[in-house]
Order: sequence, then structure tokens, then C-alpha cells
Amino acid sequence: MKRDIYQNLIDWKSSTRRKPLLLQGARQTGKTYILKEFGQKEYSQIHYFNFEEDSQLTHFFDRDVHPSRIITDLSAYRNRDIHPHKDLIIFDEIQVSNKALNSLKYFQEESNEFHIAAAGSLLGVKMSSRGSFPVGKVNFLNIQPLSFLEFLDALGQTKYRQILEKITSFNPLPVPIHEDLITYLQKYYFVGGMPEAVKHYAQTEKLPEIREIQKEIINSYVLDFAKHAPSSDIPKLTLIWDSLVLYLARENKKFMFSALKKGARAREYENALIWLENAGLIHRVTAVEHSAFPLEHYADRECFKVYCLDIGLLGALAKTPVNIQNFEKLIFTEYAGAFVENYTAQQLKKATQKNLYYWRSKKGAAEIDFLCEIDNNICPLEVKSGVNPKSKSLYSYNQQFNPPYLARTTLLNFKKDGKICNIPLYAVMFFFKLMGRYPKKQALD
Repeated sequence: MKRDIYQNLIDWKSSTRRKPLLLQGARQTGKTYILKEFGQKEYSQIHYFNFEEDSQLTHFFDRDVHPSRIITDLSAYRNRDIHPHKDLIIFDEIQVSNKALNSLKYFQEESNEFHIAAAGSLLGVKMSSRGSFPVGKVNFLNIQPLSFLEFLDALGQTKYRQILEKITSFNPLPVPIHEDLITYLQKYYFVGGMPEAVKHYAQTEKLPEIREIQKEIINSYVLDFAKHAPSSDIPKLTLIWDSLVLYLARENKKFMFSALKKGARAREYENALIWLENAGLIHRVTAVEHSAFPLEHYADRECFKVYCLDIGLLGALAKTPVNIQNFEKLIFTEYAGAFVENYTAQQLKKATQKNLYYWRSKKGAAEIDFLCEIDNNICPLEVKSGVNPKSKSLYSYNQQFNPPYLARTTLLNFKKDGKICNIPLYAVMFFFKLMGRYPKKQALD
């Protein structure tokens, strides 16, 4: 189901500069599954050690961090020989043990013949603390929910993904294919990209059961708050997490701490927001008033929007109807297309793994949903949930910055009208590929 990640793992195994691998990402995004599948197919044996399930494992790293001693002891503990080069060692939920995490440094320096892949649902949180991970001694791989393209793969529609991957221009797709892709996109809006939900949908197509899976995943996140977050931050984490839906229904989706609770201030809640971000549960999109490279130099850190890691989980948080017709009516009326903005943020983050930004005019009268850096160029992207492409904000941005092109993503087919390029929502992951073909000072052909 995670074809792209699997290829990254293949590249890691064959690299001459291979280091221990750290997979990070939110809980239940498929880290363990993909590592086990990779190990079964590419190695003679898997040696799987889960630090949450087996609390005794941490003691193997107490005495010292010599890799040869650790391997010998772990081999005896499981009564199985661990062979260099031939076997894959998996350290799961490694964030539980600081010493195990730090031992990866010594495996890289002294025993790189052992192939070690580690994973953790809260590695981002753990690594935000000083001295808790081996800087420069590991390869990182970030795991996120399945993209819409991977969703197509899971539903046996790889042929449609292949069609999209071959697109290099804005020539429209045949109408039947376009309409089919819109139908699958609407299903993705409900199911989202959490692997368990996608797998169950592919097998049963039973939406009520999908919603129960989504609720269970959300509950596991809330339990993580109580188990792993500082006690003083737990109520704040819950408040912010529950507020994601609140901002959907607002015309101004700027995140405001004062809207969380009367009298709430940024300095009181910022740590909780960062915790959620480091845990991979939210994406922050920061405002800029000036569109120039690099965007980070013009970012207003106090003005931002917050999106959920997965559109399916967002629907569960919002308690949207399980009936697909009522669901679609709600997300395009009451939530004014904000679900589609969340979907777009999720796909862009998956495609680029970089910080996201949006543009707002100085007086806040106009906004462009996303500004992205592509080959040192700034690419504006306006998001529309339906087929009405009119946008005063896009016009305002064009008047102020006069870019060589303007991009929008809608339910319309591929199309180019002057400098305006329309990318269908189902193909928004190819935004970077399509826009990257054109130099900054050259108008689109």
C-alpha cells in the first residue's frame, strides 16, 4: 500500500552510505507494517523488538552501548542468531528508551554491517528534547497517511495512478476517466489515508465500520496525550485537538489561541501545539505577506492555520454523516470547502515534506491558500472545493506580484487559461512536478 516508501527502503538497503534508519510518524500510519513487509521480502530473517510491548528490552542498553555485546545479548534473549548483512533488526517504539535510541550512533560507527531500522510513533516529540537522539548518525524517513495516489493503488486502480503519473501538460483527461477519479476522490474524503481504514474499505466498502476504525485511532492519540505528554499540557492538547473542527466552520481559519478558551494566550498553549506538531498529528501552515524566496524569511510565526494529519480522521472528529450523500453535502456547505483545504495540505505535505505557507494581504482582505517553493520560485495555489474557479484573492495576488503563472486546484479537468493553470484536486500531488517545468520569468506555453 505504501509503494513509494517501500522504494525508499530498497534504496536505503543498497546504499553504500547506509546508516541505521529511523522511521517517524504518527501512530498507526503503517510504520511497523511496511518494515515487516520489507524485511520479509528483502532479508533472510527479521528480528523484531518492540520496546512498548516488552519493557525488559531497555535493560539490554543499560550496561554499555557496544553493538557487539548488545547483538550477542539480544540473540541469546530470543534464542536466534542475528546475521550481519542478511538479517533485518527492527527496533519498534524506540522512543521508549533513550539509551536504545542513542545506541544507533555506535551501530553506525562500529557495526554498520548490521541492518537496523527503528520506528516510533512519538519520535518527533522525543527528538525535540536535547541529547535524545544520535545527530548525523541515522537516516530519516517520515511516514504519513496514504496519499490519494496510494489510495488508488489500494483499491486496485493503479492504472489511474499510472495515467496521472504520465501527465506533463494541462491537456484534459477523457471525461469518463476524469469523472471516475472524482468519484474515487469523494470516497477518499471520507475514508482518508490511515492504512487500517483504507485496507478495510478496500475489502468491505462498509463506511460505518470505517468510521469505527477512525474513532479507535483517534482514541489511541488521546491516550498518548495522557501517557506521554507533560501532565500540565494534557488538557491543552485535548482542547487544541478538539478545536480542529471548530476552525473548519469559520470563514477566517487563522488559528487563534483566544478561541480555544476565554483568556487563553499563545505562551500558555504554544508548547502543546508544538507537541502535536512533533507527534505528526497536525500540519501548520504559516502566513506570509510578501511572496519572495525563501518564504521562511517572510513568515509571520504568530499567524498560521492548523490542519489535521488525515482528512478521514478529521471527518470522524467532526462527526460527519456516514451516509456518503449527506457527508458530501455537509463538507461543501457547512464547512465551506475547508475539508478540501485540509486534503490539499495533506497531499502537499506528503509530496514535499517541507514547511507550508499561505499568503494574506496586509489588511487581510485577500488570501491564497498555499504558497510553495519550487526550484527557488514561489508558486501560488488556490483551492476550490467545486467547479466554480472564480477567485478575487488570486486576482489580487496577481495584481500585486504578477507571477508568470497562477495555479488553482478544483473539481474541473486539467486546463490552462492564459497564465491560470487548473489542476484537478485528484492530481494536486503533481502540482510540484507540473509547475517545476517552467522557469520563473517565462510564461506558460
